[in-house]
Amino acid sequence: MRPVEKIMPDTINARIRTEVENLRKALHYHNYRYHVLDDPEISDAEYDRMMQTLLRLEETYPELAISDSPSARVGSAPLTKFETTSHSIPMLSLDNGFKDEDILEFDRRVKRNLGVQSEVLYTAEPKMDGVAVELVYENGMITGASTRGDGVTGEVITANVKTVRAVPLVMQAGRGLTLPSRLEVRGEVFIGVDAFKRLNQQRIDQDISPFANPRNAAAGSLRQLDSKITAGRPLQIFFYGIGNVEGVVFESHWEVLQALKDWGFRINPLIRPNISIDEVLGYYRRLSQMRHKLPYDIDGMVVKVDRLLFQQQLGATTRSPRWAIAYKFQAIQETTLLENIEVQVGRTGALTPVAHLRPVNVGGVTVSRATLHNEDEIAKKDIRIGDTLLVQRAGDVIPEVVKVILTKRNGSERKFVMPKSCPVCEAKVVRMEGEAAARCINSSCSAQVKERIKHFASKGAFDIDGLGDKLVDQLVDKRLVASYADLFQLDARSLANLERMGDKSAKKLIAAIENSKSISFARFLYALGIRHVGEHVAALLSKQFNSLEALCASSRQELETIEGVGPVVADSIVNFIGQEKNLETIKQIAGHLEIKYEIPAKAGKLNGKVFVLTGTLSGYTRRQAKELIAAAGGKVSGSVSTHTDFVVSGASPGSKLAKAQQLGIPVIDEDEFRKMIEAGVF
Repeated sequence: MRPVEKIMPDTINARIRTEVENLRKALHYHNYRYHVLDDPEISDAEYDRMMQTLLRLEETYPELAISDSPSARVGSAPLTKFETTSHSIPMLSLDNGFKDEDILEFDRRVKRNLGVQSEVLYTAEPKMDGVAVELVYENGMITGASTRGDGVTGEVITANVKTVRAVPLVMQAGRGLTLPSRLEVRGEVFIGVDAFKRLNQQRIDQDISPFANPRNAAAGSLRQLDSKITAGRPLQIFFYGIGNVEGVVFESHWEVLQALKDWGFRINPLIRPNISIDEVLGYYRRLSQMRHKLPYDIDGMVVKVDRLLFQQQLGATTRSPRWAIAYKFQAIQETTLLENIEVQVGRTGALTPVAHLRPVNVGGVTVSRATLHNEDEIAKKDIRIGDTLLVQRAGDVIPEVVKVILTKRNGSERKFVMPKSCPVCEAKVVRMEGEAAARCINSSCSAQVKERIKHFASKGAFDIDGLGDKLVDQLVDKRLVASYADLFQLDARSLANLERMGDKSAKKLIAAIENSKSISFARFLYALGIRHVGEHVAALLSKQFNSLEALCASSRQELETIEGVGPVVADSIVNFIGQEKNLETIKQIAGHLEIKYEIPAKAGKLNGKVFVLTGTLSGYTRRQAKELIAAAGGKVSGSVSTHTDFVVSGASPGSKLAKAQQLGIPVIDEDEFRKMIEAGVF
């Protein structure tokens, strides 16, 4: 990264000022592409390099710094205390409903107060389990931010909110809409499920007490006096409404949300506008089913009268608006007793300790087990048999333990010790250096075989209807199946003799196996159960190889050129296909299948050439360029190496350009790239 050229303040010329202005403009734009449109045009690394250049320039020339610069995202000097501010329109709480009748009564009350008998339309929104904030913009620039507080007065957290990447520091002028002279916009700050897990793991590693839930983590992060600490937290935000607005008039809540999105504010894509009360109830049930699969926590659904005139007519009580209600989900955290710990063996041989709990109702489901992940996790959380635990259900899977309630200990609790031999086959258990999991080294262990077959038949893989866990257990225990390849040798007669299986069920399962034989390459690869190859990586591989033979013949270096496939994944794939037993199984399976490949068998114009993209292309988005290269038979890598054939350089290229020049790799501009795609000349 080149050093900033020092120029005395009185000689700061147009070049420096223009560079700073262009960097700010580009960073604001790329932030909008990433967080609002979900369509980034540059990599995270390139964004970070641009930010570092801007930071160094502003440090060198402090007189060029401004309050709405993207550099505000790294935080500012610590405060001694928070100031307070009043909301021009109170941020009221919502009344809650817990059953359909509560929502139907809300609808009747709305119609009664409006004096209408016709249907009223609503907007239904996921109720984020986060922290409500209000941001103020004047002439398109952020000038303040505060917490909800008591609804009337909140704490000023402007510096902290500026560190949240999805918060626009400068509003976009979208669709030709006039920017309001003043806008008070309201949103919910939150931390995603996976980011929360990583944050808590970091705290555990540092011997710091973990947060109880994502909401507490978000609230604690926003109330840091040192905004640099806030900047290091994975905060996100969805915007859901406005307070006072000057210079723009709206007719509906949905119109407000669309304008906010055009101005650069991130809106939840699951919001449903203009729906009847019956559709509201139907969507609540859909959200209830979806909630545990979402990348963030929601604790219900907010129902709002869509027409703003109706909202004004309905007004509010001293506590809550009469035009909105929250339809709440059941709580998903409870405390219970850890009665025992059982060790289970997975398809890769990993030994996983599972907590046997005193049954407890969590979010409407009776929970009696929870995952403990591995021996290190148990030690870090100091979990002992007999402890009282806080557990949470994060989806329709085995719940997890949040923490131990230490005040409930009485001295009778027992520490857990991982077994030295497999609890299923009694083979030796080993723990490789650098790995958290202990593993059974016997690949023929019946527990591993069962789990591999269950994975093979799962929905994301071959999706064999009727091949459930209990049936798989029977097939392996009775030695009808020793690997997933044996599934294609089964016949109805042998299946009919199994428990709970008659002739009809057996024939139905054989038909399901037959139907599964036509499968996409991506699903086939995922079904093999290669370590570190989930559905995403399998999809990446399917876009790069036009045959099973081509993948099996690939080298570690060739795999690493695929963007999204790093050294660990490449090693895992090479090790898997390098085992003769695995190759033999793959050949057995492939002989029964019709595998559908995304890439035609004949190579395209680019004939397997490896491309690296750097800088901003004016004629294509990054995604469009990748698709064009793939369609022509080429490959796109995220890093420059000796295996790279071409580097396509756009505006403001990063370090990839320098590395390409260092390695003597051809660098082409956008015009040359376009000609190459159109004519197939390379």
